[in-house]
Parts: sequence; structure tokens; C-alpha cells
Amino acid sequence: MAAAEGTAAVSRLERSSHTAFIADSTLYVWGGYQVAGREDILLPTDEIWLCDLDSGSWERREISGDAPPAGFCGAHVSSTLYVFAGCEPVGYANEMFSVDLSEERSTSYSWKKVTDTKGTTLSPRNKHSCWVHRDRLIFFGGYGCKTIGEVRNTSTSNFVVEEMSWGPAPAPRGCHASALLGNKGYISGGVEKAELDMFCLDLETWTWTQFDVSLSCLPLGRSMFTMTPTSDHALFVYGGLGTDGKTLNDAWQFNTLKREWNKMANPHEDKPRVCHTACLGRDDDVVVFGGISNMCFLMDSSDGPE
Repeated sequence: MAAAEGTAAVSRLERSSHTAFIADSTLYVWGGYQVAGREDILLPTDEIWLCDLDSGSWERREISGDAPPAGFCGAHVSSTLYVFAGCEPVGYANEMFSVDLSEERSTSYSWKKVTDTKGTTLSPRNKHSCWVHRDRLIFFGGYGCKTIGEVRNTSTSNFVVEEMSWGPAPAPRGCHASALLGNKGYISGGVEKAELDMFCLDLETWTWTQFDVSLSCLPLGRSMFTMTPTSDHALFVYGGLGTDGKTLNDAWQFNTLKREWNKMANPHEDKPRVCHTACLGRDDDVVVFGGISNMCFLMDSSDGPE
């Protein structure tokens, strides 16, 4: 696992809750927050940072146009970055934005709002996830809001599914992690459970599978972590906010064939982090960037009211 750290404009690069991807040995980083005191400061949306992974040098490029809101979900398809939904000052959003990054030598790009879509748009949300499969963006979960009519007509907060055809679907969640292996999308974490769970959605048959794994070796439950595919059957999990309220520094690998977790040694156990990104680079390196190293919540261990 390699850590991407720049030498220039560090104050502008430090961030969390951003989006990042690797293309042609270049790490692209956009959006996110910085923590100043006890406040989250939204970083400029009119710039994107590029890191040459061979030299370690950073370059800033401008992005003009109508920028997406915070709390978004970013996905890289071919040479285009798509950003969907998020949280605006007036509430949750459900708009799609795109920026074409194909011109390598260009010093500036331009955001475009995607308006020529067909079908029903997803409900407004943030802290959701996305799979890219066969030039499709497939979104899952997140936090959103319902109308009064929807609340009155809904008897439960869970999904309504037909188990015979859909399988055991995961509970609604946000701040989880997702990854794609072949034609299967994987979902893990993001809920207050003692151990980390794992679900798989076959994107051809739209059938859910929940993995039953040994209780003797399960990672601590967590949210705001990363899950990165490192082979045809392996998922690499790193960091996050544990159900114990502490920022984690552990690394795990989930084998989808054996359906088992294995704890992995990593050289960055002194750098716990949450709300970071992790991308697969060359030579099977996982490039981790950004995040918060000292997020900690005090957990209430007292008994509830009788």
C-alpha cells in the first residue's frame, strides 16, 4: 500500500470526503473538506489536482462551469468524471454533473450539468456509493429525505423485496464502502454492527447474496472506510470509523471465493484515517490519499431508559 503525499501546496491538498481515481499513472483528486478548528471547510470546486505517481509531483488545473454540491458520489468512466447528488445548503440534491478530462495537456476543464437523461431520476441523497458496469452508473444507498406522503404510506424503513427472486438485501445504509469485481457489486459496512458485513449484487441477474463468514475472524464494524478490488477475487479494506468510536488503522482482505477475511500487515499502521480514498495503482499497490486521522466519537455505554 503506497501513500500519495505531495510536496507542493500541501495546505490546499489536505482533504477528506473527496473523490479520487487513477488513470495513466496519474492520481486525480477533486472536492472534499478541510477541518479548521472544529469546522468543516468546503474546498474549492473549480479546481482538480493531478499527481504524477512516477515523480510524485502535483499539478493544479482549473474547472469552470456549474459545479456539483458537497456530499456527492464520484465515478470515473473512460475519460469523464461523473458526480451525482450530494447535499446543498437547502437540502439534498439529485442532479448529475460531468467533466471531460480527456485533454491531457489542457490547463482547464469545464463542468456540465447532465440534463438530457431519460427515465426516473433517483431521489435526492448523499453519502451513497456507485458501481461502474458496462458504461452504466449503478447507485446504492445513502442518506436522503422523504415527503410526508411517502412517510405516511410506508410501514417500514427497510426495503420491500421478494426473497425468492431478490435474495437477502442489505439494510438501508450510508457511509458504507462498495467495490466491483467482474459483474458483481459488493457492499460492506456503514451500519452500527459489531462486525463488518458483506453483501454481493449480481449485476446481470440482480440477485443479492449475503456472505456467511466465520465469527472467529471478523473485522470490527465500521463506516467511512475504503474497499478496493486488488484481484479477480480479493477486496482490500482499510481504515474507517469503528463502532467503538475510534479512527481505525487496520487493513483486511476479503477472499470472495473462500468467503473469508484475513488481517494484513501494512506499513502505515501509524496513520489511521477516515473519509479517505483508495485506488488500485500499478504493481497491485493501493494508493491511499487524504482523510482525517483523529476523528473520534464518544460512545454512550450507559443503559437505556427503562
